[in-house]
Amino acid sequence: MIILVASVTSSVWLPHSPTLIEPDQRLQGLSLQHWFGTDNFGRDVFARTIAAAKVSFFIGASVALIATVMGTLVGLLSGYFKKIDFLVMRLIDGMMAFPALLLALALVAAIGGNITNIIIALTFAFFPQMARVIRSAVLKVKQIQFVEAAKTTGTGSGTILFFYILPNVVSPIIVQGTFTFAKAILAEAALSFLGLGISPTIPTWGNMLQEAQNYITIAPWLCIFPGLAIVTTVLSLNILGDGLRDAFDPHSRMKRSGAQRLSNKTKRETINSIGGRTV
Repeated sequence: MIILVASVTSSVWLPHSPTLIEPDQRLQGLSLQHWFGTDNFGRDVFARTIAAAKVSFFIGASVALIATVMGTLVGLLSGYFKKIDFLVMRLIDGMMAFPALLLALALVAAIGGNITNIIIALTFAFFPQMARVIRSAVLKVKQIQFVEAAKTTGTGSGTILFFYILPNVVSPIIVQGTFTFAKAILAEAALSFLGLGISPTIPTWGNMLQEAQNYITIAPWLCIFPGLAIVTTVLSLNILGDGLRDAFDPHSRMKRSGAQRLSNKTKRETINSIGGRTV
């Protein structure tokens, strides 16, 4: 939340422009004027790190939203209709045979490296995982009695899908969408680092790391702060996804509470045994 709010409001409070070139200030270390130092063009690294967060969040959120919608529709249809399940899942298996980053690299190399094309490439790279997750959830839900009862009363397939099954698979959709958000940010940084991402004129964490590799020995701050930003953001989103999964999964809560009770019981028995020996 801190990184998100800082990036959204960056135009109001940033002390330096992320694109301002000052040759006389190039490769300056950390100071009160430049909190994260400056790069090889004299641009403020702190301002560029915050500005790059806006691009990463936009791409990550767009990919997560579009991949979630596409994956949910494909997963619902594939899990409910047996006739199309085999064909759709074989296509999904074929897409998942390639690592997501490798598939995104191939698509970006074919269609170009602007923001729109990166969103399209990452969406096609990550939506198959969402489709598989939703399909497995639909296969479980459609066997429950209330779905069978709806079928016997003559309820249409569309109504059953969107009013009976979809509300019961919302939790895996939210959790997988959060993980997709984190993976998309990491993949965008990887594409930019490899030179297939956004134009270098637009600050991104991947571009900053790509430019910093030539100065890593004399100006290590150029790669430290963008790297920390990526690690912090992706780790935070993964922790958020784990928390949402535990919150929505009753079995996980039961296991956690059972483990806590077992731990407390073990502690009491240990204290009692120590007390007995002391007496």
